[in-house]
Amino acid sequence: MGLTGCSKSKIAIYLRKYLPIEIISVDSALIYRDMDIGTDKPNHLDLQMHPHRLLNIKDPSEIYSVAEFRKDAYREIENILKLGKIPLLVGGTMLYYHVLLYGLSNLPPSNFEIRKYLLNKTKYNQYFLHEQLNLVDPTSANNIHKNDCQRLLRALEIFYVSGKTLTSLKNDRLNKLPYNIIQFSILPKSKEWLHEKIELRIKKMLTLGFQKEVEKLFFRGDLNKQLPSIRCIGYRQMWEYLEHGTSYEEMFLKIVFSTRKLAKHQLTWLKKWKNVYFLTSSKPNIIFKKMLKIFKTHQLDIEF
Repeated sequence: MGLTGCSKSKIAIYLRKYLPIEIISVDSALIYRDMDIGTDKPNHLDLQMHPHRLLNIKDPSEIYSVAEFRKDAYREIENILKLGKIPLLVGGTMLYYHVLLYGLSNLPPSNFEIRKYLLNKTKYNQYFLHEQLNLVDPTSANNIHKNDCQRLLRALEIFYVSGKTLTSLKNDRLNKLPYNIIQFSILPKSKEWLHEKIELRIKKMLTLGFQKEVEKLFFRGDLNKQLPSIRCIGYRQMWEYLEHGTSYEEMFLKIVFSTRKLAKHQLTWLKKWKNVYFLTSSKPNIIFKKMLKIFKTHQLDIEF
């Protein structure tokens, strides 16, 4: 686990060269095909040599729920264990980790028609979702920001599908992950180091052709900025730049700001996290040595 920009994927690929592991991506942006530059996806050669499961599994037009991730991750963990290898879950979507470790409310599956209907209503009133949720489930409405389209959609969808509110279903949880787990979090050397790394990463992203990548999505005709894929950091800001013609500099600064905000949000999660080893380095060989010492404390006999 860890903050964005802390080389989690790079470290995972390095570890796979020496340990009997298979990588499972835990990232809500890396699931989408044709979204490579803006998500800092591992390059084609790295993915050929070191495949990442649950990567490139959805088209940007599709919606992928937390419940679907939990189901898919369980399946991949079982498949890897059957091979006699160790599943290594890598990514920064903390909600996905939380659902795996502590279970998930037993909620109904997504319903595309209901979502389509609700999204259509937002064309005439951008606060429609929040207003409707406040009528049926004021507790959830109070806990979800009025601009958080994805969570508002899910809460309303649950009510329309099941007739029950999200609040009433939250206590009915599925079982947590039934395995022995060792948790590591990669942390930055300092706040200043991370901010500089984020800015350099975004500059590189733009140099590599991020605008053209988003333009292809923009001109497809079947996507909009309310979809989870386009709401991903970087894509949302570039989409608005293409749509409204804001200045290039303003678009760049918005991506930097949103990425820093994400890192801060991830750190807030991790500060409350239990049973995690915090490792501070961006060098894979140093991380590897630290991890081996921790494996020994757990009396794990791992051949490499």
